[in-house]
Amino acid sequence: MRLIKLLFIFTTILILLFGCNETTPKLQERPKNEVLVLGTIHGGHLTDSLYNIPYLKKLIKAIQPDYILAEIPPDRMEMAMTGFKRDDSISEPRVLRFPEYVDVIFPLTKEMDFEIIPTAGWTKPMADERSAKLRAISKDSSRTADWHAYTEANKRSDSIYRATGKVNDSYFIHTPTYDSIQDIALQTYNRLFNVELGLGGWENINIAHYWNIEKALEKHRYEGKRFLIVYGAGHKGWFLRQLRKRDDITLLEMEPFLKTIAEK
Repeated sequence: MRLIKLLFIFTTILILLFGCNETTPKLQERPKNEVLVLGTIHGGHLTDSLYNIPYLKKLIKAIQPDYILAEIPPDRMEMAMTGFKRDDSISEPRVLRFPEYVDVIFPLTKEMDFEIIPTAGWTKPMADERSAKLRAISKDSSRTADWHAYTEANKRSDSIYRATGKVNDSYFIHTPTYDSIQDIALQTYNRLFNVELGLGGWENINIAHYWNIEKALEKHRYEGKRFLIVYGAGHKGWFLRQLRKRDDITLLEMEPFLKTIAEK
């Protein structure tokens, strides 16, 4: 009886030891997704001599994303994709504003194997309300100081940006310095008007965008895939601050991919 008990204890110890050794590597081997944030200049891509449509196409081909998290509202995606598949063009009004989608990302779906996930928190009623409130503030004599602070912050941000001599430089746009320059205007705008503008406030709209981005990252957690977040460059710093809080992804820098296409 004593021998049986000893054998039972010994077997239990072996199971615990080897069980732990089997489980731990499996947890460690779960592959993290890679995430990059691409800051765009919207209509500027149509006119800029360097950071233009052909450049964006080469960059996205170099990145080889599995998923593109787009600045497209979920309720606009089906109409945009249906129109594109039907006649190779985008007619959906919101998406039509962004050449990075119309001229680059949608056409690349014919050459590359990635999924576009719409993540924008934007809605037309929200945008209309924000515009109306900003117009009212600009004309309100009791808010002159606030409006002056807002416009001056924009001027200061633009002035510093121009002084760098790197306006629309794709390398510079993907640096913390660029984000800090943008924050001069955006944080003033946020401090003065975020609560008042409701869903259209700067912090509030970024929260709405990022909630959809988080949903996509959670859905595909530990798949070992590459995610490319494509938004206006002003959003980039806000998103990066949130993404750095996640321990299930690897944030990649854009610079190596920019160098890759520069060498070709």
